[in-house]
Amino acid sequence: MASTSTSLIPLPGNGRRAGFSSSPAKTALQKTLRFSFSSRSGMVISVKSSSTVNYNEAVVDEEMDRIRRLQNGSDVRGVALEGEKGRTVDLTPPAVEAIAESFGEWVIKGLEKERGRPVEDVTVSLGKDPRVSGASLSVAVFAGLARAGCLTFDMGLATTPACFMSTLLPPFAYDASIMMTASHLPYTRNGLKFFTKKGGLTSPEVEEICDKAARKYANRLTRVSTMLSSPPKRVDFMRAYAKHLRDIIIERVNHPIHYDTPLEGFQIIVNAGNGSGGFFTWDVLDKLGADTFGSLHLNPDGMFPNHIPNPEDKTAMALTRAAVLENSADLGIVFDTDVDRSGVVDNKGNPINGDKLIALMSAIVLKEHPGTTIVTDARTSMALTRFITDRGGHHCLYRVGYRNVIDKGVHLNEDGIETHLMMETSGHGALKENYFLDDGAYMVVKIIIEMVRMKLEGSNEGIGSLIKDLEEPSESVELRMNIISEAKYAKARGTELIEAFRSYIEEGQLEGWELDSCGDCWVSEGCLVDSNDSPAAIDAHMYRAKVSNEREEEIGWVHIRQSIHNPNIAINMQSSVPGGCLQMTRALRDKFLLASGMNEFLDISQVDKYATNGKMG
Repeated sequence: MASTSTSLIPLPGNGRRAGFSSSPAKTALQKTLRFSFSSRSGMVISVKSSSTVNYNEAVVDEEMDRIRRLQNGSDVRGVALEGEKGRTVDLTPPAVEAIAESFGEWVIKGLEKERGRPVEDVTVSLGKDPRVSGASLSVAVFAGLARAGCLTFDMGLATTPACFMSTLLPPFAYDASIMMTASHLPYTRNGLKFFTKKGGLTSPEVEEICDKAARKYANRLTRVSTMLSSPPKRVDFMRAYAKHLRDIIIERVNHPIHYDTPLEGFQIIVNAGNGSGGFFTWDVLDKLGADTFGSLHLNPDGMFPNHIPNPEDKTAMALTRAAVLENSADLGIVFDTDVDRSGVVDNKGNPINGDKLIALMSAIVLKEHPGTTIVTDARTSMALTRFITDRGGHHCLYRVGYRNVIDKGVHLNEDGIETHLMMETSGHGALKENYFLDDGAYMVVKIIIEMVRMKLEGSNEGIGSLIKDLEEPSESVELRMNIISEAKYAKARGTELIEAFRSYIEEGQLEGWELDSCGDCWVSEGCLVDSNDSPAAIDAHMYRAKVSNEREEEIGWVHIRQSIHNPNIAINMQSSVPGGCLQMTRALRDKFLLASGMNEFLDISQVDKYATNGKMG
C-alpha cells in the first residue's frame, strides 16, 4: 500500500485551472482526497493524499472551478436535486453558504466604502420561489449571511422584483436582498439573484463574489452550518408590495366613478404556472374589483405539475388563450416562476409575447414619452424596428441577456439619450420610471392601466389593437449546436467559434453577410461592442449579421451566440422572404462551419438537418 502524507497547500488567488483530461486512475485517486476545515482567516487547507502536492493543488482548483461555474451571467444557477439526466448536483448547501457569505461581505465592504466608516447592522432579505429545494438551501443562505455579520430577514414565498423593492419600500428598506429561484428551469434547478438599493448586480460583480466563494468553499469543502445562531426575522413584505402595485393602478387610472376599484367590469385571467405569481390575483386584481374567475395554476407547487412557468412556453400560452376565450375575458396574463417576466393574451385570444409584447409596451411608452429610445436584444425583427420608428421612437439593438439590455438603457440615460423602455424577447422588461427593474407584474400593471383608459375613452377593441399593424417575419428559426468539450473548457471553445464567425464575415468569406449595428447609440460590430468611452464588459460573445442576396437586397439576419446557461451555441435567424432561413443556414453550414473545421468540436446535427431538408430536429 502506498504511504500517505498530509500536505499544506496555499490557495492561489485566482484558482489555477486544471489542464489535464480525466482518467479512471485519476478519478479514483480524487476520491481518496480528504479536506479538513481550517480557521476562517486561514488561506491554507489540509489535504490527505497519496499523490503529489501539485496534483492535490490541481484537484483543489477543480473544486474551486465548480463554484465559479455556478455563475450564470448576473445570477447563480445550478442543479439542486437529483433527477436530471446527465447532470449532477452542484448547487449544494456548502456552496450556497459560501456564496451567501461572500455576498454579505461584498455588501458590507461596499457600504463601508460608500460611507467612509465601519458599518453595523447591515440588513439582507431573502425571498424564494416554491421549488422543493428552497427550504434546505435557505438555511445555507441565512448561515452564510450570518457568518458575514449581516442581519437577515425571511420574506418566504416571494418574487424577484419584490426582493429588489424590499431594499426601497419603507419601513423595510433593507441594504440588500437575495432571491432564490431558477426562473423557468426544471424543478431540479435552483439559483440566486442579488440586489442592492442600486439594482441587480452585474456579471463582473457576481464573478467577483463567486471567485471569493470558491476559495471559501475549498477551505471548508464538506462543512455547512445547519444551526443558525440567530434565526432570521420573518416579514410579510409581499403584502406591502401588492399594495404598492394597487396604488399605482388606482392613481394612474383615476377612475371617475369607482376610484378605489377601477377594475370593476373587467375579467382578467391569471396563469401563475404554480410559481410565485398567484398573489397578483388575490392581492392586486381581486382587491381592485376585477373578476378573476377562470384563473389557472395559482397555488404554488415547486414540482410545476401543469406546465413550465414561462410566458414563452406554448402550453402556458395555449391554456391561457383557451381560458380567455371560454370566459370572454378582457385579458389573460402568464407569469414565469419568479414573476420578473410576463406575457399576455388579448380579448380575442391572441397571444402577445416576444416581439409582440415589446411592440405593445413600445406603443404604450411612446405615447407617454414621444421620441424615446427603446433598447432590445438583437434577436428582434426588422418589422419591430419599423414599428418603433414609425411611432417616432429610436430602436437600439444590443446583446442578448436581460441584464445587458437593462444596463444598456441605464448607460444611455447617463449619456444623455432618453431611454424609457428596455426589453428582451424572453419577456424581461424594465422601465426607467420603475428603477430600471425587470418586473413582470409592473409591466402587466402598465398594460392594465392602458386597457382601462381605452375603455374609458370608448374603445372596445382591447389592447391587441395597439399592435395590429406589426408585421410578422416570413420565417423565424432557432437552432442549437452543442459544444463537444469538458464543461470547464466549453466557454473558451464557444468564444473561439463566435470570433471565427466574425472573422469570416469581415474577411468576406460569407458573401452578402455584414456585421449589423443600429448606428444610433454607439453600438457596433454585430450589436456587441460599445464604442463609447466606457464600454460594458462582455459576458458572452455574440454577433448579429444582416444578410443580402446577390441583388444586394436584405433578406434577413443571423444572430449567433454563446449560451450562458448550457454549453452550446444558439443560432437565431429571421427572413423577410420565403426560403430565406434555409438559404442562410446552408451558407452558415457549408461556408463557415464545415469550411472552418468548427464542426470538429460542435454537434451540428440540428443545423445539418435543417439545411438538408428544411426541418427542425
